Amino acid sequence: MARSAILNVMVQAAMKAGRSLARDFGEVQNLQVSLKGPGDYVSQADKKAEDIIFSELRRARPDYSFLMEERGAVEGADSQHRWVVDPLDGTTNFLHGIPVFAVSIALERQGQVVAGVIYNPATDELFTAERGGGAFLNDRRLRVAARSKLSDAVITHGMPHLGRGKHGHYLIELRNVMGEAAGMRAFGAASLELASVAAGRVDGYWDEPLAPWDMAAGILMVREAGGFVSDKNGQQDMYELKNIVAGNEVIQGQLLRTLKKPV
Repeated sequence: MARSAILNVMVQAAMKAGRSLARDFGEVQNLQVSLKGPGDYVSQADKKAEDIIFSELRRARPDYSFLMEERGAVEGADSQHRWVVDPLDGTTNFLHGIPVFAVSIALERQGQVVAGVIYNPATDELFTAERGGGAFLNDRRLRVAARSKLSDAVITHGMPHLGRGKHGHYLIELRNVMGEAAGMRAFGAASLELASVAAGRVDGYWDEPLAPWDMAAGILMVREAGGFVSDKNGQQDMYELKNIVAGNEVIQGQLLRTLKKPV
């Protein structure tokens, strides 16, 4: 596949940060046996990866703005372009030595995501997408799965943990979807779950609460693979409502309806 100059910049930044995370991931696995635990080490790994990405992107496009998990909003001279960055999506997985985590970088132009990169350094899987140019995994074109029944579908979801999310409401949604779907999965990394919808590995995904950096690149990935993405109301307010539902056209519609069912 031919990549644009800007996508190449994003890929280089993601892979450079990914190499740093891969080295730190090996150390985290060793730290699992220590009494203190690896929490402080992981927070440093996260920050180091973000510093790498910030430096690489700022060098290539010094005027662009940023929205980053650690730094927050960084205003640039060019307000029409904004990088949306999660340097380590799947922090809990990383912390426990589970190789399901990713670097996620999106580029917005006038509020629209026009390019995205999701990179899992543990598996060396690189997902890329550009608006109007399709979605790819390591240069292989991606398409969402073609299943048309929830009863045939595998659905991924984000499970709220301690201090996060409305557990009771989630359990109602989970019960509803479990009663309709062929299988349920939870990866613990929103960007990779959206990338997996794009790749046709799973048929649908829903989650909340999410931040823009959790989903920006993945939203483009799903759409460029022929899929549909919305908030739980079927609208495009994912950032504002902090929730997301994704799949092919039919499964996404069925999932939206199923999530709204009462117990």
